[in-house]
Amino acid sequence: MNTKIKYFYCLFILAALLSSTACTGDLNDSPEGSTTLSADNVFGANLDGYLQGLAQVYGGLGVSGPNGAGSSNIQDIDSGFGQYIRALFMMQEVPTDEAILGWNDAGVADLVTGQFSSNNVFINAMYQRIMNQVAVCNSYLRQTTDDLLTSRGVSTEDQAKIRTYRAEVRLIRALCYFHGMDIFGNMSFVTESDPVSASFQPPQISRADLFKYIETEAIASIDNLSAPKTAGYGHADQAAAWMLLATVYLNAKTYTGTERYADCLNYASKVINSSYIIAPISYRYLFYADNNTNGAQNENILVAESDGTNQQSYGNTTFIIHAATGGSMSASGRGIDGGWAGLRARPEFIDLTTTPSGSDSRRLFYTVGQTKPIAQISQFTNGYAVTKFSNIVSTTGLQGKNATFTDTDFPIFRTADAYLMYAEAQLRGGGGSATSSLNYVNALRTRAGASALTSLDLNVIFNERSRELYWECHRRTDLIRFGKYSGSTYNWSWKNNVQLGAALPATAELMPIPYNVMVSNQNLSQNPGY
Repeated sequence: MNTKIKYFYCLFILAALLSSTACTGDLNDSPEGSTTLSADNVFGANLDGYLQGLAQVYGGLGVSGPNGAGSSNIQDIDSGFGQYIRALFMMQEVPTDEAILGWNDAGVADLVTGQFSSNNVFINAMYQRIMNQVAVCNSYLRQTTDDLLTSRGVSTEDQAKIRTYRAEVRLIRALCYFHGMDIFGNMSFVTESDPVSASFQPPQISRADLFKYIETEAIASIDNLSAPKTAGYGHADQAAAWMLLATVYLNAKTYTGTERYADCLNYASKVINSSYIIAPISYRYLFYADNNTNGAQNENILVAESDGTNQQSYGNTTFIIHAATGGSMSASGRGIDGGWAGLRARPEFIDLTTTPSGSDSRRLFYTVGQTKPIAQISQFTNGYAVTKFSNIVSTTGLQGKNATFTDTDFPIFRTADAYLMYAEAQLRGGGGSATSSLNYVNALRTRAGASALTSLDLNVIFNERSRELYWECHRRTDLIRFGKYSGSTYNWSWKNNVQLGAALPATAELMPIPYNVMVSNQNLSQNPGY
């Protein structure tokens, strides 16, 4: 299934039925003005409706609403600002040393400096996006039980396929809850077993219990997921489940207080030993417009798809590429119709990515007319520009299909991270082989043209994660795990609104539950410090 096409093939009624903002009863209710459409009509006896519903699940990671750019499944924020990957980028990158955003939109400066509150519109958008995706997943799971499929006359063969789709949806829901657990800690919790009613107020689940739920769901999905690289591009397979588990276990001490490094190493090893590889292409081509076909697809385990024609959004990589273009940079040289002059890198991150040999093709920065220090946040020329993501086709050098909306898929999980997780887990006492760890890290450095290392320690791993995974929405989580986010162990420009950086309180390691969510759900308690 090509989700880029299928998502927009979905009936707009299906989008309304599945949308959390539209659901006020169960899915057998007909929309206003319709006397014939029901869930049975939409899903039916053949696979089409189930594929369309599945595309809605995946499409929610890449676009903002059922009608593409300009539409949105959440409220209270511009549709582009509130797209899932864009919201995640605002949470995971903008408050860290890897990125700074110079726009004056309300809420941006608070994230840039780490001085955010429960009224921040971007934090609210992230919470809403997570819960909207969970609602879409829950709706799909409600409509694909064995009993319902049998009652609709779905064949035994198709029911087996739909069980795989259900496993994919369970994993995507677990991924979204992982983002919620990581960013907010204790949050709203609802599954397909809960009632679909405007009056239902979800309970709040503790971070530790949500950890157990994510772990259980990911493990339970594995048997019904396709083997690695057999599901088709864009689908979650067993390797995606392994990656989610490895990531959750790597950060288990943060979430539960208990280390799970051996489990992390185990699942990272499964990925490494699967059919996914470190793509033998130039590092920059992993983030080009044809990264679904140029070899990067052999490394990208799970992506948020983007398509300039069929899956348009002002979020996802459209945001990342446009917002990182300005100053004297050539927009056409990046495959786009103009720069939005916002995103740059902070100088401390630039220093971390510098290798002793001076050679590393992962250092994709534009420096002409740019100063490394950032004296003024609002000035795009303060701070090096980042050219990692591009809307250029690697095989032709031409722009993608559309100069406004990019074709570049955003990597949620890729094999390189499994290599780095293995090495870190091994160094933290998770077992494994020190020789393998060194070989895995050097495999990434070899692709980048950097000199091989002879030994590893955790500081080396921290720096290698900086070089390899920057702007891929891991940074805030990494900084917290390494004890470098709050406090003053590691400061960066404009941390806590001080140009040279100052300590953040430990409470900043969790984002606040949005104020309007707190008001609407009396079951929720606010995180400390807000």
